[in-house]
Amino acid sequence: MDPVFYTATGETKHTGRYVTDVITDLAIDFLKERPKDRPFFVMVHHKAPHRPWEPDAAHRAQFASRWIPEPETFWDSYATRTDALHENEQRVADDLTRRDLKLEPPPELAGEERASWLAAKPARVTITRDGGSVTLTGEALARWKYQRYMQDYLATIQSLDDNVGRLLAFLDTSGLSRTTIVMYTSDQGFFLGDHGLFDKRFMYEESLRMPLLVRWPGVVRPGTRSDAMALNVDFAPTFLDAAGVAVPSDMQGRSLVPVLRERTPADWRTSMYYRYYHDPGDHNTRAHYGVRTRTHKLIYFWKKDQWELFDLVHDPSELHNLYGQPGHEELTMTLQAELRRLKRAVRDDDQFANEQPPSGVDGPVAKLRGR
Repeated sequence: MDPVFYTATGETKHTGRYVTDVITDLAIDFLKERPKDRPFFVMVHHKAPHRPWEPDAAHRAQFASRWIPEPETFWDSYATRTDALHENEQRVADDLTRRDLKLEPPPELAGEERASWLAAKPARVTITRDGGSVTLTGEALARWKYQRYMQDYLATIQSLDDNVGRLLAFLDTSGLSRTTIVMYTSDQGFFLGDHGLFDKRFMYEESLRMPLLVRWPGVVRPGTRSDAMALNVDFAPTFLDAAGVAVPSDMQGRSLVPVLRERTPADWRTSMYYRYYHDPGDHNTRAHYGVRTRTHKLIYFWKKDQWELFDLVHDPSELHNLYGQPGHEELTMTLQAELRRLKRAVRDDDQFANEQPPSGVDGPVAKLRGR
């Protein structure tokens, strides 16, 4: 609630409004006010599913009493995996804060004391159940935390879904849907208790994979699916190609237009490269890079000099690390060679392996706010 929006020159606080509604209103206003004789391009980026997962009152109530099934890997012991997974600090059971869990601080706390209380990760929580007080610890607390996390997360997602529907309805009623390409995607996946985790960062499937739905009347046949490997670096070339603009030769990624037309090129990629740098960083996620093919995944935690190898066909949940196991030597060498090839292709020479460019922003608004 009460989101603050920034531009290059200032900021606006929308008091009494919910962020997802405001973003959708701004998108619809843009479409209403655009020059009607010119094509348009608009990107609608939603924020609500980000931590600390704060839904509006209506959507919170919609999920408050729902029970969400735990994923099969919620109690993953991390056996056979590297030290990196054992050292993570993004576990539902241990690392959600009081703010994440929407616990109410004592009324006498204020300022830094209140902030510190909310930032703490509770090992015991007292709740009201069946008219009485119950103090939760251990496994019972972990299960309760998962429900709180998922109820809030799904409520924020529902608000997003509802507003996507509102935007699509506007395209329909304004007569734009027949001539407008709509792409729905995300910047990454997300752990919803998988492997006991929340957040993202690790190269495991739940974090690595992301949704991609496309509606393009006259081009994309409704209901079609493709197993071609698409990457987020493909988005910009796709937008340019769909608009009839030449794709610069130095741009990474490839246009997805042939794939959308069900004419996937014979030389389409069958592997992809991933790299995560921030170590130390958020959630103590260890730096790593890796390669994913249609059937296997190889991950290298370079600061620890440790590897993980998974057979995605027979072990889609990535529970059994095959690296170093007898009989997988040739596969390992093949994947390592492919990893080196992909790394060279994107001109990754480890130039940011030990020190990354500074994060943050440096525009006028940031300077006004002392950032």
